[in-house]
Amino acid sequence: MPAQLRQRPETLADGIHRLMLVDGRRAFVKRRLRAPAGFFAAEADGLGLLSVAEGMRVPGVHFFDDATLVLEDLGSGQPAPGAWARAGRGLARQHAGGSPVFGLDRDGWCGDSRQANTPMRDGWRFFAECRLWPQAVRARNSGLLASGQVEVLERLCAELPAWIPQQPAVLLHGDLWRGNLHVCASGELALVDAGAVHYGWAEADLAMLLLFGEPPAEFFSAYHEASGIDPDWRTRAPVYNLYHLLNHLNLFGGGYGQAVADSLRRLS
Repeated sequence: MPAQLRQRPETLADGIHRLMLVDGRRAFVKRRLRAPAGFFAAEADGLGLLSVAEGMRVPGVHFFDDATLVLEDLGSGQPAPGAWARAGRGLARQHAGGSPVFGLDRDGWCGDSRQANTPMRDGWRFFAECRLWPQAVRARNSGLLASGQVEVLERLCAELPAWIPQQPAVLLHGDLWRGNLHVCASGELALVDAGAVHYGWAEADLAMLLLFGEPPAEFFSAYHEASGIDPDWRTRAPVYNLYHLLNHLNLFGGGYGQAVADSLRRLS
């Protein structure tokens, strides 16, 4: 880490610090000595793409290397009046930015799982080959999925056009659970942890917001009004969220086995 970044860091958690830069700016530092190759570069690039989209606020990137990411410190607070509605409209603006292909020109990370972003024009093929099936193979090889469950996943991958309607590729956060909607000191909401950014289905971002404690109703109302999205997206959320449940199964083990099994039963 450059010398100008070593200014009496305040440790917030293992590998997470706050410090003052020599020019007076406060910074939020992630430090991981054995980070996988490209881990912090993917997050820095993702934050840059989200910033250009001018949807929701994101922290600026001061510096990164293989082991360190230094970000603008947004502080922490409570949501200001109207902040959730503004965040919903901001996400809708972000999702208005499209691409002729799904994926990205580099791979990313969803948690500690490498996330393939091979560019494809077919969204169903992309979701099958770069999202569901790699997680299924990983879980099968680790003994976390039974053969019958793998067969259900294989059928689902083949039948995605029957489950998911035609949609354009838009700019996604990609790991959009509520914990990655950060409340800044100003009371506004910002997107953080952007290593999974790519172009995909807008419904997939919304679906993950239902997994681990969804935002208030005004967030979704504002998003719906600004985007005009098909309100039936919630009925398809289990398909999108199966990817994240499988990822959690692979990262954290059998504690997620029941959630995956329940989801596969609903989708079989």
